[in-house]
Amino acid sequence: MTRILARLGLALALPAALFAAWWLGTAGSDNFYVPPLRDILIRFPEVWTWDRLRADVLPSLIRLAAGYTVAVLAGVLLGVLVGSGRRVRAVLEPVLEFFRAIPPPVLVPVIMLFAGIGDTMKVVVIAAGCVWPILLNTVEGVRAVDGVLADTCRSYGIAGPSRLWHLVLRSASPQIAAGMRQALSIGIILMVISEMFAASNGLGFTIVQFQRSFAIPDMWSGILLLGLLGLALSVLFRLVESRALAWYHGQRRAQRGPAR
Repeated sequence: MTRILARLGLALALPAALFAAWWLGTAGSDNFYVPPLRDILIRFPEVWTWDRLRADVLPSLIRLAAGYTVAVLAGVLLGVLVGSGRRVRAVLEPVLEFFRAIPPPVLVPVIMLFAGIGDTMKVVVIAAGCVWPILLNTVEGVRAVDGVLADTCRSYGIAGPSRLWHLVLRSASPQIAAGMRQALSIGIILMVISEMFAASNGLGFTIVQFQRSFAIPDMWSGILLLGLLGLALSVLFRLVESRALAWYHGQRRAQRGPAR
């Protein structure tokens, strides 16, 4: 219990310090664009009512979930394909490196031509940015499969879907999870960016509307909400990852030995 409280204290120390610095640094601010934190916190519950959360935040989360899911499926499938075959990797890697170097926001006007300005465009933009860390980490995870385990599977005649599920994906799952964690933060950024183009709702759209109408405290409250959503999604991902990869974390603790 003491260790848990100590870890919680360490995790909250820096956010608390930054929050205090923000409060003190803006306490006497008369800058129109940098209002006191107190004013932002007062506006927060007035702006982000349940109706606004349902109208603007919920659609954003649905788009993020859809784009992120597409990216996970595409990244893992393509990553397994590229990582498993040397020839496939030699053929596809130059093309993949070319597309990976293109920032997804640059593709928004092009995607709008083919997908329109609706939710499909926003989902495609999110997926296009999230897929790369998942794909590259999956490739490296598949390439790093233990040769002894691979030979053992071959000796026992384990092949096809069984080998893919029990050996390849299980061995690569820690690196796949690392790629998914990176992709989540990218997805949140692209969710906001995509909603700044020809949107009628969403968190990014609402923040821009506040900025354009010079409702600066409301705009800052939206940025604060965006940060809180990112934190909540990160914590949720860590909880799911810790349960899904409990065997891996237990193995690492066993290798490190008992804590001193």
